[in-house]
Amino acid sequence: MLPRELISSAAIATRVGALAREIDRKLPPGPLTVVGVLRGAFIFMSDLVRAIPREMTCDFLGVRSYGDATVSSSVVEITSDLAAPIAGRNVLLVEDIADTGLTLRYLLDLLQARNPASVHTCVLLSKTAQRTTKIPVDFVGFEAPDAFVVGYGLDAGQIYRNLPYIGVLDVGKG
Repeated sequence: MLPRELISSAAIATRVGALAREIDRKLPPGPLTVVGVLRGAFIFMSDLVRAIPREMTCDFLGVRSYGDATVSSSVVEITSDLAAPIAGRNVLLVEDIADTGLTLRYLLDLLQARNPASVHTCVLLSKTAQRTTKIPVDFVGFEAPDAFVVGYGLDAGQIYRNLPYIGVLDVGKG
């Protein structure tokens, strides 16, 4: 059974374009290093970087905090680090979802310790109802309900990433 559609692919495309324009207007001028959080953000980041009209490099951090569960373990594990230094660079950290805020807080601290010129955050979805840690989120695609969401890169046990929309998975109902 497919997840119930929450945000259509058309709404996502429109919002990603608006986010790209907002990012380009608000971030310091010049080159940008966009850091995507694997695996959930790869589709969002792909669409986003193609819509930001400036010179940039892309890099990735592999992170695990959910495993195959539907709730965060509250333990962040780096599974793959950046390939290039970010010292002196303007960095945009792109994450699929900010729920508890623990992963984003950990990643912000990790990146800021590497002396970038600036670090800004962009999340596809923000679940403020689950936030346990105060974190700065500079750019938000959509506010998400307190439900388990999948699609457009987000998964449940590595399934559903390929859905073109964001859907709600009724946990325990398949």
